[in-house]
Amino acid sequence: MGIVRVSSSVSLDGFSAGPDVSTDAPMGVGGERLHRWLFGGGADRDVAADGTTPGGDDAAVSAELFARTGAVVVGRRTYDIGVDLWGDTPFPVPTFVVTHRAQETRPMTSASFTFVTDGVASAVAQAVTVAGDRDVLVMGGAEVVRQALAAGVVDEIVLNVVPVLLHRGSRLLDVAGARHTALETTELERTGLVATAEATHLTFRVVRRPATRG
Repeated sequence: MGIVRVSSSVSLDGFSAGPDVSTDAPMGVGGERLHRWLFGGGADRDVAADGTTPGGDDAAVSAELFARTGAVVVGRRTYDIGVDLWGDTPFPVPTFVVTHRAQETRPMTSASFTFVTDGVASAVAQAVTVAGDRDVLVMGGAEVVRQALAAGVVDEIVLNVVPVLLHRGSRLLDVAGARHTALETTELERTGLVATAEATHLTFRVVRRPATRG
């Protein structure tokens, strides 16, 4: 069985998107900068000598993410903004949309979108079932990531930290308003570190420990 992962690009000041997210600016104002490591423009994505195998550390991080992902969970806003841009599911695997609006499953070329109305934990559980021995990726937006962390269903967090300050936007890990219990904190154990000129890729295992009372 795989694990449940969060993987997100963030600015150095903790934003996973800029302000004013829309169909015209799906990452918000300035937010496209967060994905330069992923799509080129200076990223460490050199092509190998045979001209076919992507090389470079940024490319390796991206390739691992795609190889390990067997199902995806996204929020309704991410779906609404992204579906026409993607033209398909964001990864070629079943994708579960956390939403308050019931809707029939939407088949796509690669897989399908399933709309889940009873919360992120249910969406993750359904995704785990279909992912088999591959991972479930909780992709976003930030609100769904925070809900998944608060629900205690995330096993691993990958932060692709980009050397830029956005100053405004959506903070990925601002879970103060989420449904954490008073007796629980979330500890993280770093298990991976890959640093390039475009991003510092940090991998953490989620370790849950009871908080001590003061």
